[in-house]
Amino acid sequence: MVARLIAMLVISCSVLAADGGSSPDQQADWQQRLDDAAALQAEARGRQVEADERLDQKKSGCFKKFRVNACLDEARSEHMAAMREVRRLENQGKAQEREVRKEQLAEKDKRRAEAERQHEADLQVRETETATALQAGAAEEAAARAAKATKAEEGVRRKAAEEEKQRKKQADHAARVAEKMRKAERPAADAAGK
Repeated sequence: MVARLIAMLVISCSVLAADGGSSPDQQADWQQRLDDAAALQAEARGRQVEADERLDQKKSGCFKKFRVNACLDEARSEHMAAMREVRRLENQGKAQEREVRKEQLAEKDKRRAEAERQHEADLQVRETETATALQAGAAEEAAARAAKATKAEEGVRRKAAEEEKQRKKQADHAARVAEKMRKAERPAADAAGK
């Protein structure tokens, strides 16, 4: 009986230790209520032992009396009344313990839900940051491509302008050479024609 009481207290303490998110006042209240429930159950077990011992004593005494069956019935009746009180105390202790466990579970569920909401919020923030970073990266890449395309167009225009300039130079040079050749051929043609 004492071993069960100690085991219950150890279990309740370990459950409370595992339950780290509640306030110290709430923890103390739960522990006090669990201790009260354990005390009620221990009292019920003590009363049961006493009632069983009284029943045994009365049964022994009844065999020395004249009306044995009436005495035994009375002893059993008293024992039943005592057992009803024992069950009432034990049930009251168990009910208190269940109520505390229920509150602890509700608190744990509440913390878990809060942690999930926080996780979802963090996830949303990370997704937003990632999307923003991707958009910024895409915008930078698009800007880099546009700048590269602009440079390429400028290069093509510059090359075309340089080629046009070179072609004009060559055309001018060819025209000057042709003019010089005509001028050089005129005196020779004039000399030959004279």
